[in-house]
Amino acid sequence: MDFLRTVNASEVTVSSVPEGSVVFAKEPLMKVRGPLLVVQLLETTLLCLVNYASLVGTNAARFRLAAGSDKKLIEMGLRRAQGCDGGLSASKYSYMGGFDSTSNVLAGKLFGIPVAGSVAHSYVSSISSPDELKCRTLKPANKQEGEVDFLLLTQSCLRKVCQVLKVPQAETNLGELAAFVSYAIAFPWNFLMVVDTYSVLMSGVPNFCAVALALHQLGYQAVGVRLDSGNLARLSVQIRKIFQVCSKQFEIPEFAKLSIAVSNSISEHSLKLLAQEENEVNVVGVGTHLVTCTRQPSLGCVYKLVQVNDVPCFKLSEDEEKATIPGSKTVYRLNDGNGRPFLDLMTLQDEPPPESRKEVKIYKLGPEFETDVVIPEQVTCLHRIYFKNGQVPVTLVLYLCL
Repeated sequence: MDFLRTVNASEVTVSSVPEGSVVFAKEPLMKVRGPLLVVQLLETTLLCLVNYASLVGTNAARFRLAAGSDKKLIEMGLRRAQGCDGGLSASKYSYMGGFDSTSNVLAGKLFGIPVAGSVAHSYVSSISSPDELKCRTLKPANKQEGEVDFLLLTQSCLRKVCQVLKVPQAETNLGELAAFVSYAIAFPWNFLMVVDTYSVLMSGVPNFCAVALALHQLGYQAVGVRLDSGNLARLSVQIRKIFQVCSKQFEIPEFAKLSIAVSNSISEHSLKLLAQEENEVNVVGVGTHLVTCTRQPSLGCVYKLVQVNDVPCFKLSEDEEKATIPGSKTVYRLNDGNGRPFLDLMTLQDEPPPESRKEVKIYKLGPEFETDVVIPEQVTCLHRIYFKNGQVPVTLVLYLCL
């Protein structure tokens, strides 16, 4: 116990690939050097920090590939995450993995991630009548005119919208309209509403169009709608046609381009299916399957001893996948003439580095000991020192401050 009181990280050095890097399989993400007892004590902490972060980042990248580059992705998993810490980590590493924004406001504050979202169904269903509205007025966007009775303006617009869409106005939900009006008054520049609390096509979309039209008359621009149930692809196509009809009828070009967002337990598989169907989706909100990583619940990074006092050591296992490669290593990324990585090369720390535009003989990982000769156009050392002899390097501190 007396000895443990003296233990610190003053002799520990940590090098790693930069956070957010894309790496190949079976290569060291991080190298920890120091007194054996100290670096053994660090194992659980470092694996906890690296495993989940890398897992979520990888999962987010897979969602991005499934969605394609034309759709915006919002991380919406805080309610399903494993606690607040897990939720914050998921928001951060989803963004690093290719998502465009998060619904987690605290993550936006702490990490500078763009925040996006819409209202909950409970907001819409909590208002049952326009009589419940405490505020009914809204100033025009130019601020030069007096306040307008926005509820009255919206009700007038609803009559016109229902005539154009041939929807009986009596079928629209007045409480839903009042909720939309309430939100539009509070956020006239960020009016994006969930439209499936009641009937999407008979109430939600006509009510949205009425409020969006009223906002336009006062100089504002609505954002769009969110769907959280039903056949998302088919409904998105129907809603886009409604927007186009309103755009033409009311002579508002922006109406045809209003955003259509979808959610509802989106998975990597359902994203791929959505891409195969005709759809008009612009934004996808992903929650449960992203932050809980249901397809692959854990990543399985390991922390293995490879050298003690300049003597290489390794683990030999009945399971070939668990065998380790001995010796302290350096990892180099080899890029082709187009600047794309085609190989990460592991060498022993004392071996000379590969050189660009010169032949390099490589041994491929695996039981066959296959060899090959490659000529990299560019060579980069992947690991950087982030913690040296118990201190964050001064150059890194300056970089972080900048």
